[in-house]
Amino acid sequence: MSFLMRVARSPLGRLLVGKVFTHMSFLLPVERLRETETLIAFHHPRPSSPVHILLVPRRSLRGLADLGPDDAGFLAELLEMVNELVQEFDLERRGYRLIVNGGAYQDVPHLHFHLISEN
Repeated sequence: MSFLMRVARSPLGRLLVGKVFTHMSFLLPVERLRETETLIAFHHPRPSSPVHILLVPRRSLRGLADLGPDDAGFLAELLEMVNELVQEFDLERRGYRLIVNGGAYQDVPHLHFHLISEN
């Protein structure tokens, strides 16, 4: 595991990751594909597939369990953004997966979604 991942998983790192996405996402050195008040989408800085897009909430959420019934609007916005990206990158034809990791599978302790296409 890289040094940055170990830091991100530390108590201080978890706090910093949440603060960056919540209050300072403008500091992220990424090309934004989509951005709203509650969500940001950008190419993964270390992609594992030809198309690898991250969709990250702009509020501090550790994982799916932090979402509740009041988050229906956020989830609808997420799905709308995913559909826009699927169209923009022609992923319906190519095939795609929308992935969310949790627990030990989650490298960064902030809820995020991976839109991936192998083709």
